[in-house]
Amino acid sequence: MANSYARGQNDTRPWGTWEVVDCGKGFCVKQINVNPGGILSLQLHHFRAEHWIIVSGTATVTLGNLELTKNAGENIYIPVETKHRIQNNSNETLTFIEVQVGENLDENDIVRFEDKYGRA
Repeated sequence: MANSYARGQNDTRPWGTWEVVDCGKGFCVKQINVNPGGILSLQLHHFRAEHWIIVSGTATVTLGNLELTKNAGENIYIPVETKHRIQNNSNETLTFIEVQVGENLDENDIVRFEDKYGRA
């Protein structure tokens, strides 16, 4: 199982920020903050599943053909090979915890289909 993440690793994206809270063999935990109006790309992963737990704010989540609203304290599971995205339609920062589990945990395992910021 390959994991290219390290605790404390972080990045700023057009939609907000992420930071690795913990990681080990076969898993990675990130805290992700989505700016008001921010939206991540519609994407899927070949090698990992994700579990999102909303910490604060309200999320609009695309999961396959579904569009769901998730609030603080709620969660959603994203299976491997499932198109997904998260959006913050509010005026406050959306914070969620992402738990990745899989055989290859790497930023290169992102297949983008749509991206508001031109990264598709």
